[in-house]
Order: sequence, then C-alpha cells, then structure tokens
Amino acid sequence: MKKGFLLAAAGAALMCSSALAMAQASDGVLTIATIGEPPTLDVMQTPTDIVLTIDQHIFETLYTYDQQWKSVPLLAADMPTISEDGLEYRIPLREGVKFHDGSDFDSKDVVASLKRWTEINSKGKQVAEIIENMSEDGDHAVIIKLKSRYAPLLATLSQASVIIPSETVEDTLTQFIGTGPYALKERKPDQYTQLVRFEDYKSPEGEPSNYAGKREAIAKELHFVPVPDANTRVEGLISGQFDFADSLPVSAYERIEASDKAKPVIFENSGWASLNMNMKEGPLVKKELRQAVQAALNASDMMLAAFSDDRFYTVDGSIFPNGSFWHTEAGVARYGEGDPEAAAKLLEEAGYDGTPIRLMTSRQYEFHYKIGEVAKAYLEASGFKVDLQVVDWATLTTRRADPKEWDIFITHSNFPGDPTTINTITDTYPGWYVSDQKAKAVADYMEATTDEAKQKAWEGIQTVIYEDAPLYKVGNFNALTGLANSVEGYTPTYWPHFWNVTPAK
Repeated sequence: MKKGFLLAAAGAALMCSSALAMAQASDGVLTIATIGEPPTLDVMQTPTDIVLTIDQHIFETLYTYDQQWKSVPLLAADMPTISEDGLEYRIPLREGVKFHDGSDFDSKDVVASLKRWTEINSKGKQVAEIIENMSEDGDHAVIIKLKSRYAPLLATLSQASVIIPSETVEDTLTQFIGTGPYALKERKPDQYTQLVRFEDYKSPEGEPSNYAGKREAIAKELHFVPVPDANTRVEGLISGQFDFADSLPVSAYERIEASDKAKPVIFENSGWASLNMNMKEGPLVKKELRQAVQAALNASDMMLAAFSDDRFYTVDGSIFPNGSFWHTEAGVARYGEGDPEAAAKLLEEAGYDGTPIRLMTSRQYEFHYKIGEVAKAYLEASGFKVDLQVVDWATLTTRRADPKEWDIFITHSNFPGDPTTINTITDTYPGWYVSDQKAKAVADYMEATTDEAKQKAWEGIQTVIYEDAPLYKVGNFNALTGLANSVEGYTPTYWPHFWNVTPAK
C-alpha cells in the first residue's frame, strides 16, 4: 500500500462490512440503456448528466446530496468545522476507504484532486477565486482557507469534485480509478461501459436518502449501453433487453404500463428545461435581443409539445418549483404565453439585422427537440430568422464550448441544493453570463449566514437573471424512465443510480 497499514480496528470493521455486503451480493447484471455515449468519463471536464450518471458509481466526492438536497458527508467523516469568521473549513475524512487499485484514501488524494478540480472544472474555477489555500491536516483531514465567505462551498463539493488517487492526477485522465461501489472494467465507445463490483468497497453509514447513506453493490456488473433513439430504448425495455431505460417519451407511459416485463417510473420535479443564450459572441450579445427571445416564446406550448400531458410538466417562471424553499416569483418578467408585439419592438430597438439565430438542440433528449421546434416557430413569428440545428448530444456539448458555433442551445438541469450552483450563474459555463449586477447579487448571497438572508439574496439573483436574460426557463418536468419488473430496490433520483438495486434472479 502506498500509505501504510490500517489500524487493526479499522481493518476488522472493513472485513465485517465486506462480509455483510457479500451476503447480499448477486451474480446478476443490470443492463442500463442511456441516452447516448458519454463524451468522456472525466466528470471534472464534462459534468453533463450522462457522465454524472455513470461516474457516480465509480467516483465519490467529499459530500453528497440527501433527500432534501442538503449536502451531507460521503468521503468526509462529518460536517466541517468552520471558524468564527467563516473563512476556514476543516473537513475530517473517513478512514479505511480504498481506491479501486487497492491504495488507501487519504488527505493527499483530496488536496491533489481538489486542486485539479479548481483548475479544469467550471464550478471549481469559480471556487478557486476565493480559495486562499488547501492543505493536508494529517492523513485524515484537510483544511480549506477562503479569502472571503462562500455560502455554497459544500454544495459545490457535492458534485463533480471527485476524489482520485494523487498519483493519477493529470490534465487529461488516462486512468479512471475511484472509491465508488463499482470499478471501470471496459469502455467500448458507442457499445457499452462496463462496471464491476468493487469487493473492497466501504460504504458510508445511514439509511439511503437520495445519494446519501448506505451504498451496496448488489449487482455484480453494470452495463451502460448508449441508445440514442428514445423509441429504441422503449422497445428494448418492453422486450426485456434492458433492465432500465432512461429518459423515455411520456407518450410511451401507457404502453410500458401494459407490458408484462416492465413498469413506468416517474421522478417528479426532475428538473427544468431552458434555452441558454450566447452572451459572448453573435447577435445575442445585445441584451435587448435576448429579452426579445424571452418575450417571443410561449412556455405552455413548448412544454405541451415536449411532454403531451400536463401530468408530466408545470409552467412556472420561478427557477425553483413550487414547494421548494427557493421558490419565488421575484423578478419574473417576459414569461408566459408569448408577446410577439413586445418582442418585435425589442428587435427594432436593438437594430436586429436579420442575422439567423443558430438554435442548437438534440433528439437524444426528445423533449429538447420538440421544445426547439416550437421555439423556432414563435421566434420566427416575432421577426427572428432561425437556423434550427439538430445534432447528437455529444456534438452539442462539444460545440457549445465554442462561442463562435451557436447562439442558443437547449438543455435541462436539476434543482440543486444551493441556487448559486446553477450552471448558468457560473461565469465560465457556455453562454458566459457575466454582468456587474449579477456579480453584486451573487456577492450578497455569499455573505449570507442565515436561511432567511440566503432566501432574500436569492430573490435578488433571480431578478437579475430575468433582467440580463442569459436564458429562458421553459418549465418544470417530471422524468419518465422504465424498469424491468424483476428488478428490486430501485429508487428514482435525478441521476439514476444502481447501488442497493437487486437484478433479476
């Protein structure tokens, strides 16, 4: 081992934990149909849903999200100890955790991994600006010193900031070694990603709660199979080819329900759909044109086209859904049924010259494509010229990184535990939303120390988002997936996970 011997007590605990896991382990395989091929398995580089879905089985973070989307310990042993001035976080680490290569997890790995995260990840780069330094405090704790208060620190440490062995840290990963319940065995692009049970996995304690609590690798293997066509995913599920099929069209609900091999699974308020606009290059650099896009669009028609049945969506201008702590109508403007006259006036004021707006979408998420078709019609009715570009998801995520390649792209996001972790708020996220008033509103949030102060500050951020118009929120949706009848223990989550899941016998 690279880091010495475990204490005898820790070793005994690990053996007991492994024995308990093996008692319930299965030789079965779960075959999971995903929406397409992940562009990478380096989640720090590309934290898209498909990458996060697969990677969460391989890699782990210091903290993760529980059922209320609060950050709770995963590789951390406890919540951090925070200094009175709010600038120093001491994070204790769990002991006895191993990487897939057999080496021991410790503070050196954490510091090396988080430094890489601050250098290459969009949210990590944002956090890097306020980090004074990160250091080891013995083998089982790290200290993060901040230049200023940063309210969402734990939330940002709960996603994509995965911990890898310090020896494998490099700009472009060539080894994919984590601490998760499954290890990468083989990846054949456009065919499958094969994960195998990590027999020496040490689970966190507690009842399962969203991504928190006990994680048991019951299935011997997980096979993630890219199936870009949604109807093919449905057919494969019904025929018994797949144990789970992700992101299915809502029109398939009754057909799956009538199947003798599978059942439909709904995850409510799975997320929200948006049209994200390019503020760095192209015609939409002008705020008036972005506001014209807002004014032109009809949220109800786009969501109806995308989901067919109002059981599967709600139209709400608040970025967070009704019932959420963060739900507010503050600042909502130019949202609703579409106002072509108001949009045309904004076009005239901005001096729109007829340059086509390149609207990029993908059929791998069928609802993205349908939203794009309706958006195109409403934008053209208001005076825009629109070039609708339909590409595969991997191409979209690559192309959106180049500001010369697009003007609007369609995506969807979950509802995070901390509102400032929304992708669009990050300066470096594609769209490159940078403004003085956004910076001030976010700064006010970062200084907040109570839930009430955070809530008020978030109202200010949402108001600024509507004014600056970096995006158009379309609406909230429930996700439809499908599960084989013989599979047990699956609980719907935003990024589907398959620990604690028993495959068919």
